[in-house]
Amino acid sequence: MKKLYLWLGAMALGFALGMLQVEAIDTVANVVATIYTRLFRLVAVPTIVITVTLTLATLGTGATTRRIFTRTLTYTLLTTFVAASVALGLFMIVQPAVNIAGAMPTVADDAPTQSYLEYLITVVPDNLLRPLLEGNVLSLLLLSFAGGLGLSRLRDSEPVKVLVSVLQGAQELLFLLIRALIQTLPLGILAFSAQLTAQLQADETALGLGAYIIVVLGAGAVQFFVVLPLFLLARGLNPLTTFRAMLPAVLMALFTKSSAATLPVTMETAEQRLGVQSRVARFVLPICTTINMNGCAAFILATSLFVMHSAGVPFSPAMLIVWLVVSVLAAVGNAGIPMGCYFLTLSLISDVQGAPAIMGLVLPAYALLDMFETAENVWADSCVCAMTNKDINRAETA
Repeated sequence: MKKLYLWLGAMALGFALGMLQVEAIDTVANVVATIYTRLFRLVAVPTIVITVTLTLATLGTGATTRRIFTRTLTYTLLTTFVAASVALGLFMIVQPAVNIAGAMPTVADDAPTQSYLEYLITVVPDNLLRPLLEGNVLSLLLLSFAGGLGLSRLRDSEPVKVLVSVLQGAQELLFLLIRALIQTLPLGILAFSAQLTAQLQADETALGLGAYIIVVLGAGAVQFFVVLPLFLLARGLNPLTTFRAMLPAVLMALFTKSSAATLPVTMETAEQRLGVQSRVARFVLPICTTINMNGCAAFILATSLFVMHSAGVPFSPAMLIVWLVVSVLAAVGNAGIPMGCYFLTLSLISDVQGAPAIMGLVLPAYALLDMFETAENVWADSCVCAMTNKDINRAETA
């Protein structure tokens, strides 16, 4: 609890420093925040690879592994589908739109040119090192599954035992580095909050798309405070207890705007504060970080409908159902890169008249939306992990 108070104090101090609008303070905050983001991304990739590989190598393809994976996938799809459905409901109530004639801004020049289908093809790796160098999380997850299952089949082999021991040693070293990094995290939180405050003050005029932002944030709030707690209650878990335990990870996600960068904190928090079994947390959370995108699904659906509505595209019930399914599948296969949901949405609606201009209007507000979207994703990851852990404990004690 002392650590949480320290983090909240650092956040408050950071907000105060950001309000000063002192250029030197803003520069230092940007540098420190960037360094922390890079460090957490550095440890996030090997964390995913090693933990998933070792968990599968240890558990193999037995009933427990299948049960954990099935529960994880089921809860992920259910929560993501509900998140998109909530966004659809709010959109149909508010029906935000803008005048395309006045939508003059353009999207970022570095927007990816490959289509979503082309991206899905690149998920299948053709080189062992390229996914690691490019940070392609889905490719790394596929390799981790293949490697872990292969090691489980050969676990009686002496060379394989040595390899597993090496991986376990690397994991222990990695977790030691993560714990050391977390000890210095108040400085990072101070920098993140100062950076955020300065950016929001500088970009105040970017919040002109009020109705659209209300839909996205409103859908996220309903999912965060109502839907996910109901899922927990249905599994016999206390939402307040779960949220209090996972609050450090949710706060970290809020400021880093990256589920992958937050993963080390999410894992440690789930194990140390929530009491989730290590074998469950180290298997479920890396997978959830990659495919459990509640906030992204809501953003994709609301933004796509917003662009089409602004362009005068008529909606039919069948069309809305198709976009609901597309948003869920697209979120599950999201690239996991900075602004991944934004660029993914742009690729999905690239053939809609005026789409680039309207997405250009969304761009300034995306920094704010991305914060809450990522916090929602990590909270959803935490809920899926807690529910899976409860199911596994119940099954083993039955």
